[in-house]
Amino acid sequence: MSLYDIPVATLSGDPTTLAGHSGKVLLIVNVASQCGLTPQYRGLERLQKRYEGKKFTVLGFPCNQFKEQEPGTPEEILEFCSINYGITFPLYEKVDVNGDARHPIYVELVSALDSDGKSGDVLWNFEKFLISPAGEVSGRFRPRVDPESDEIIAAIDNLSASFETQG
Repeated sequence: MSLYDIPVATLSGDPTTLAGHSGKVLLIVNVASQCGLTPQYRGLERLQKRYEGKKFTVLGFPCNQFKEQEPGTPEEILEFCSINYGITFPLYEKVDVNGDARHPIYVELVSALDSDGKSGDVLWNFEKFLISPAGEVSGRFRPRVDPESDEIIAAIDNLSASFETQG
C-alpha cells in the first residue's frame, strides 16, 4: 500500500486519502497549537505560499501526544490556525504519531532516516517529513529544524527539480 492509499480523515472528519496530492512534493508535519514550536506555523504557511502552484503542499496532522499541546476540537484547531497564522494548507484529523495507536501514515513515515541517520519515533511536535511526487519519504527533519531553513528549502527545490526534468 502506498502512502497515497492509506485512509485518513480531514480535520472535519470526512474520510479521504492523500491520493489527491499524488504527483506533488509534500511536507507532512505533526502540529500543535500550544507548543513552544507553534510559531513554526508561520514558516510552514510561507512555504505553502512560496511554492504555491509548483506542485507542493504542506499537510498538517494535529497531535496531542506531547504534553497534551493540541487539546482542541477540530473546530478550535481550525479557528486557531486561521486566526493566528492564516493557514491555507490542508489540516487532517488529530492523530497519534507514536505508540500502539500510531496512525498508519506515521507507521510509514517513522522508518525514514533523519540527517543523523536515525529513524524511529517522532521526537516532538513539528517533526517534518518530505515526500516525493512518487510518494516516497525523501527527507526527515526533526522538530527544531525551521521550516524555512536552507536545508529544507534545498531539499524541496532539489526534489521538485528532479521530478520536473523527469516529467
